[in-house]
Amino acid sequence: MREITLRQIEVIRAVMLRGTINGAAEHLGVSAPGISRLIKHTEETLGIRLFERRAGLFVPSVAAGAVFDQVREVYKGVENLQIALDSLHKGEDVRLAFASAPSVAQFVAARVIRTVRKHYPDLFIDLNILKIEETLDYLLLERGEFVIMSSPVRNPGIDSAEIALGQIVAILPAGHPLAAQRSVSIRDLAQEPLIGIDPSDPYGAILARPFHDAGIVPRHSMRGRFAQTVVSLVRHGLGVALIDEFAVAEVYMPGLVRRPLAEGGTITTYVVTKTGRGLSTFAEFTIRQFRRELTEAHVHWTDPQSD
Repeated sequence: MREITLRQIEVIRAVMLRGTINGAAEHLGVSAPGISRLIKHTEETLGIRLFERRAGLFVPSVAAGAVFDQVREVYKGVENLQIALDSLHKGEDVRLAFASAPSVAQFVAARVIRTVRKHYPDLFIDLNILKIEETLDYLLLERGEFVIMSSPVRNPGIDSAEIALGQIVAILPAGHPLAAQRSVSIRDLAQEPLIGIDPSDPYGAILARPFHDAGIVPRHSMRGRFAQTVVSLVRHGLGVALIDEFAVAEVYMPGLVRRPLAEGGTITTYVVTKTGRGLSTFAEFTIRQFRRELTEAHVHWTDPQSD
């Protein structure tokens, strides 16, 4: 059985392209005698003359026409493979679908996506905003690869891993009397019109926890479903609220003042995935960026002049 190696195919093509042994050697970055010996060996192995020598040029022989047609096809396939690999590296013709809790999506997710876009400029990104009760179907039905959440998902088909720890902070309208303090007490906040999220909601329960730890039942004057809504209501002077620091992790937030809690309070952020599902390179990279951005956004709110 007559066999030909990829190296022989590479040399044949180089001679086809350049027309001379020296040209093929230059093309491949090797010595000319080596090219000459390999062409001779290949012709002897195949039992056919591949090239006719005419005036110093190597011209494909008519008898080997079928061989050269296959060489062209092989290299066309190699070029297509390289194009596909280059496209994959840049993110062309592929998509990344993931979701985030509203509070993280507010500012942090945009920073993450900005970094992902720099690395994969042609990657299509599908970002969904989910509440925790929507996460199970989203992952189990494989609508997306992962979800960034402020609570773990308790299900045998789901994995939850901690990726960041943040602070629960007080937010006040600009000019509010409590804004003059370096930190704000839960008991002070309880005396104000309080804006919150339903404590039966997992995220709402996290925000209500500092009140319960202080022996206070939070009495909301109004509620919103999402962190963005709570922030907007406070900014418009309708009350005060507790929120996680990632929901207000923007440098410039006019009309809003952020203060640490005197009693302290933390919130954990999780990456939630379907058990056993392999993640794409894009998803793994994006999760690493979430970890980095959340860590950088984590600030101890100690400077009353920071807002």
